[in-house]
Amino acid sequence: MSMTVKVNIEASIATIVLARPDKLNALNGPMIAELGDAAVLIGKDASVRVAIITGSGKAFCTGGDIAAWSEIGSLSLGEEWVREGHRVFDALARLRVPLIAALNGSAFGGGLELAATADLRIAEAGAKFGLPETGLGMVPGWSGTQRLVRRFGSRVVRRLALGGEIVTSAAALALGLVDEVVPAGGSLAAAQVWADRISQRGPTATLVAKRLINAAEGEDKEATLEILASAFVATTDELKEGVASFREKRRPQFTNPALDPA
Repeated sequence: MSMTVKVNIEASIATIVLARPDKLNALNGPMIAELGDAAVLIGKDASVRVAIITGSGKAFCTGGDIAAWSEIGSLSLGEEWVREGHRVFDALARLRVPLIAALNGSAFGGGLELAATADLRIAEAGAKFGLPETGLGMVPGWSGTQRLVRRFGSRVVRRLALGGEIVTSAAALALGLVDEVVPAGGSLAAAQVWADRISQRGPTATLVAKRLINAAEGEDKEATLEILASAFVATTDELKEGVASFREKRRPQFTNPALDPA
């Protein structure tokens, strides 16, 4: 990892820190790639039970770095900038472990879209939230009109994306954009309390519950169905018999499943 995205894994909790405070953690191409690397790292570490994402400095994330995308050609903007952002944000939203966003400051545009990938959002008093893209002649590009609508409702997203409304932490709580508001400087500690609570629960049950909730929102629904179905069938003797018969070049001898196995 470079200095713009830091990952720390301690005990069963992984913490991702956006570390570009001089730019209010605005996202450029390398930073997006590093977030993708962080998602892969956490996904492969079996010791991780919960992840937290937060920012350094005064803001959580003020969105895509205008200097990074404003000079990109129209085709490259869609095929590279937007597509890559979707790939990375999808990976974060679909982490096998719960993700908590500790919103240490404001989240605008892509920053709010990034916060929406989390399962829980804890905001500090004084933070503000919005989708300012249409004021720049652009549209939200990292699922602001899709994942945000699924998670927060079209009524809220219309106010932010069409009307350009900027809301405070208190208003964000009332609108359902965030789950909790804490005093300034307290978001990471509050996120760690939630992380400790989650990490003490059944890891398999938590993983499955997260996948089911995501699927109910339309997040990776098709893959979730096949992942859970495959995992269930693999617990039966049928897989063992099927593989054994293949290796022994014979017809498999399947038996009817017991409804209440001893």
